[in-house]
Amino acid sequence: MSEVAVEIRDLRVDYDDFVAVSDLSLTVPRGEVMGWVGPNGAGKTSTFRVMTMLMEPTYGEVQLGGFDIVEDARKVRKILGYMPDMAPVPTDLKVWEFLDFYAHAHKLGSRKARGIRVDECLETVNLCEKRNSFCKDLSRGQTQRLILAKTLLHRPEVLVLDEPASGLDPVSRRELRKTVQHLASEGATVLISSHILSELDEMCSSLCILNQGRLIATGTAAEIRAKFGDGTRRMMLEFLGKAQPVREWLSDRPRVSNLNAGDQQVGFHFTGTPEEQAGLIRDLIVAGFNLRTFSEEQFALEEILEQTSGEGGT
Repeated sequence: MSEVAVEIRDLRVDYDDFVAVSDLSLTVPRGEVMGWVGPNGAGKTSTFRVMTMLMEPTYGEVQLGGFDIVEDARKVRKILGYMPDMAPVPTDLKVWEFLDFYAHAHKLGSRKARGIRVDECLETVNLCEKRNSFCKDLSRGQTQRLILAKTLLHRPEVLVLDEPASGLDPVSRRELRKTVQHLASEGATVLISSHILSELDEMCSSLCILNQGRLIATGTAAEIRAKFGDGTRRMMLEFLGKAQPVREWLSDRPRVSNLNAGDQQVGFHFTGTPEEQAGLIRDLIVAGFNLRTFSEEQFALEEILEQTSGEGGT
């Protein structure tokens, strides 16, 4: 497989007169876990459907593992695993029968070999105890884990997961995160979309922000925060003694805004350099305030997404 797992060039997707994806170009290296972020209608699912050959692009090129999705569709399917949002499951099959059906479709060998692989995938998604349950009796979260197990059967090298955490409880989301990161450590490339943005922050090695069908930004979470945060840092200070005098002192300081104070805590935004931030802390102590602790909080991805909601492209 190519060291470039996904290559998208000038992708455009139209639905009649509506442009869902416009001039999208993106390269994803092998072993990356890339989170796709954007509001509803941003173009995430349309791009995923093109990559998984469920629809044709208006124009543009897409390659997975060095194979063109049009010219080398059969080769692409061998290395591709796709988990759509809210995928249906049959009501009249047991869990192991459902997975065995797809294992047979992937030509994974004899009944014994298929059974071994089915059990491996059930263990990966922590669903072994439901092996003999009917699919219709699974909870929403268990159904999501079953679909993920089905997606992993043929050991795909490129995984496209559309809202895989939907309906999962916190424990299951943590297990999903471990599974995705383990797959990436073994060389798989994972593209994953989610509205649980904090999960993407913890799970992904890079992010791709889309809005109105256009690519807004790519990079690590730290790089994207730096780009859209305008250098603002959220500070939280705790003191021995009342915080109100500290708040009054800070209100006259440059580059300090959004002040709020509790009994012994003060929070604020600071837009100065790291050196100016260090000087501010030093001046607080010199002024006689008994600083107990201080911390710097990152801006949440939800806030970044809100800031980019009006962007039309890079």
